[in-house]
Amino acid sequence: MLVIMAKAPRQGAVKTRLAPSLSPAAVTDFYCCLLDDTLALAQSLGDVEVAIMCPDTDVNELARLAGSGASVVAQKGEGLAAGLTSVFAHFAEGHQRRTIAFNSDSPHLPRSVLEDAFETLAAYDVVVGPTHDGGYYLIGAKASHPTLLAGDGMGTSSALERFLLHARSLDLSVGFADPFYDIDVADDLTRLAAELRLAPARAPSTARWLKEWELATAQLKTGTGEL
Repeated sequence: MLVIMAKAPRQGAVKTRLAPSLSPAAVTDFYCCLLDDTLALAQSLGDVEVAIMCPDTDVNELARLAGSGASVVAQKGEGLAAGLTSVFAHFAEGHQRRTIAFNSDSPHLPRSVLEDAFETLAAYDVVVGPTHDGGYYLIGAKASHPTLLAGDGMGTSSALERFLLHARSLDLSVGFADPFYDIDVADDLTRLAAELRLAPARAPSTARWLKEWELATAQLKTGTGEL
């Protein structure tokens, strides 16, 4: 089971750390591209069932965007930690099946990373994919562990450390996926754009958006304008 953690693409609700660099409309458009390509990446695994976990208020909008490509499930509680806990409570509780949740802004992940994460999870209780800023972009488990993500400091530089401490306290074995970076700030856009210039087919919607963004940025005569 592969679950994308997503929100409906509404202005001011997604990728808020990009706001200083992009207009609210541009942020929303960019997020739509990320989600579209991330969904395609998830579906490319072929024999893996795909779902989206989201806040209750976003279910209908995301169901329209996903079409028949993924089931959309409302999380219980608010925030990302509650959403991730809901993933395993909903999909893994009583099933003992490998379930992996990952970020909706992950079109740059090679498919092999997700495939390897499922293989790693076969040998460990949980798997985690670290980010370079101290967080994580992916976690997986074969069962529900309700306290694993309690008060985990999601979105902080200590998120991964706290996750590992909780896993250790629950006596859970931990496997690791390859480290990657999140798409949070303007520098991340530049890095992703450089990658996708070389391989635009990996994330075609995102690659097209970034190409237009780079062209618009190059045309700005001062550093005070917005896209």
